[in-house]
Amino acid sequence: MTDFAATKALFALPEGVLYLDGNSLGPLPAAVPDRIDAMLREEWGQMLITGWNQAGWMEMPMRLGDRIGRLIGAEPGQVAVGDTLSIKVYQALAAALDLRPDRKVVLSDTGNFPSDLYIAQGLLKMLGPDYELRLVAPEEVEAAITDEIAVTLITEVDYRSGRLHDMAALTRKAHEVGAVTVWDLAHSAGAIPVDLAGAGADFAVGCTYKYLNGGPGAPAFIYVAPRHAGRALPALSGWLGHEAPFAFDLDYRAGAGVERMRVGTPPVIQMAALDCALDIWEMTTMEQVRARSITLSELFIAEVEAACPGLTLASPRDPQARGSQVSFRFDEGYAAMQALIARGVIGDFRAPDIMRFGFTPLYLDEDDVRGAVAILAEILNDKLWDRAEYKARKAVT
Repeated sequence: MTDFAATKALFALPEGVLYLDGNSLGPLPAAVPDRIDAMLREEWGQMLITGWNQAGWMEMPMRLGDRIGRLIGAEPGQVAVGDTLSIKVYQALAAALDLRPDRKVVLSDTGNFPSDLYIAQGLLKMLGPDYELRLVAPEEVEAAITDEIAVTLITEVDYRSGRLHDMAALTRKAHEVGAVTVWDLAHSAGAIPVDLAGAGADFAVGCTYKYLNGGPGAPAFIYVAPRHAGRALPALSGWLGHEAPFAFDLDYRAGAGVERMRVGTPPVIQMAALDCALDIWEMTTMEQVRARSITLSELFIAEVEAACPGLTLASPRDPQARGSQVSFRFDEGYAAMQALIARGVIGDFRAPDIMRFGFTPLYLDEDDVRGAVAILAEILNDKLWDRAEYKARKAVT
């Protein structure tokens, strides 16, 4: 079994802080500053531009892709890292639509992250008035997958409630009616076991700054199933997705496989941080992380419901039906979260009334959970949240 005390020791957690927001931004792995310093001084500083060859910068997107691929059940060589999640959603959705030119409907759900929906809206508007983004309630997705659907665009774990979609079942249903699947793994990668190959997923995208602890602004990743990799077109085609980037052809020729989904110059400093952060994942398996996260989240729910009667569980009661986060509803949830943060318990808030808490076994344990609930109960029961400074909305909630 994983020694989670050993993994916790590998993070630079601030003294006196209980961090329950790794579902939004992972904390700093303690080894990252030295790794970045070495990259800056020994690679960029000494190698200069030759670092692209000598230090292997150009190969980082695919090398890191394989490291992430191990955590999401991808076949080797089918994941590329780089750019932002928004760009990767755009590429995956455009490529998926191109595989079904006879259909015009993209299906998503009202629990999807709004940015995914904005990207779909923008792309479909450019493609013409015949295209439609169809939204249904999360629990209605399977029934809504009909032979009208070109692409399903689904985030596996609902960012607010933590509700977990059944990837295998929805992918199977989509394929039965001839649709193509795009899965957003923003709240899945590093949180729950994912089996892209086993589920038969067509495309998947995700970010690395949440459970993978790559740091703020860490690059995204994209997966393309082997059966599509040689013919999927990226739509947003950049020079590093070209068959021969340094031939400097004036016309685009798609590179081999998923490498064609590369767009711009790799963010090497950020990738060095991510590479270092991924070392911690060599100490565990997703199955062990999942089992431990369920233990922690179940403890949290039980403790909160015993000590904080004013909160209402917004996440599925069944731990197998949710990701690695727990959400509670509270009318004054924003103010209560600000009061919590002021006391050193960091979660986050999602409108209109969701208090959201992430459970990452790599650096959280039972004592952390009980300590967080004790402070939460004090804030709620004594109405310590009822102060003007806690109600003033900040730019990031």
